[in-house]
Amino acid sequence: MAEISAAEVAKLRKSTGAGMMDCKEALTHSGGDFEGAIEYLRKKGQKIASKRVDREASEGCILAAVTPDGKRGTMVALNCETDFVAKNQDFVNFTQSLLNVAIEKNPATLAELLELPVNGLKIADAITQKIGTIGEKLEISCYEKVVAEKVFAYIHPGNKLATIVGFNKADVENQMGKDVAMQIAAMNPVAIDKDDCSTDIIQKEIEIGKEQARQEGKPEAMLEKIAMGKLQKFYIESTLLNQEFVKDNTMNIRQYIQKASKDLTVTAFRRYTLNF
Repeated sequence: MAEISAAEVAKLRKSTGAGMMDCKEALTHSGGDFEGAIEYLRKKGQKIASKRVDREASEGCILAAVTPDGKRGTMVALNCETDFVAKNQDFVNFTQSLLNVAIEKNPATLAELLELPVNGLKIADAITQKIGTIGEKLEISCYEKVVAEKVFAYIHPGNKLATIVGFNKADVENQMGKDVAMQIAAMNPVAIDKDDCSTDIIQKEIEIGKEQARQEGKPEAMLEKIAMGKLQKFYIESTLLNQEFVKDNTMNIRQYIQKASKDLTVTAFRRYTLNF
């Protein structure tokens, strides 16, 4: 079995809020698999920190913007090795130039984006040139976009977290769009609504719910019913339209946006964060 390093244990603890020994046990049980360790902790009844683990990244800058017509939002994350570089204005400006190209040219993929010109060079070559100047490894870790009737973007202060969200109608007020984009940033939903959750996610939550109930000593005949109850709670906590509105917990996001129009809904969203 692979030896579990202190750094891996610390990373799991930072992501979940579980104790050091519990994290080490979970990683040992999962053979070092991070997602498997999180699932193990949850099955053991550990109260995992509400923020779910985001795609791993080190330092860097994440920026997002929307086209002038408000119908396409784009997000770009440029990674580096140190916070010192990430906060440097020249680095932020360079990331902004990459986002500007992405907004203007609308490449279909990250590979296509890397081939586009910026400052007289292909983006891939411009990044290589920056590596030589800065002396750190740089790479684009995220290129995402959302197309909808109306799109909003949000960048959390510090440029280490950003979201983009699309709606099915064009006449969404700016404050409402910003509120929903910030909700996604704060609460990290896994899907728009419960019907958008994948079968894999649903089955995993049911199994976790059963195991939690089993650990609590509940009878086997009751496990399925208890797990389904926990699944409904998961939908409320983890799907955007069913989450409590962070600015007013007397309503959920569906109720909030339908104050503007009963047919208004979210059609897509993206969220990306660096570890901070």
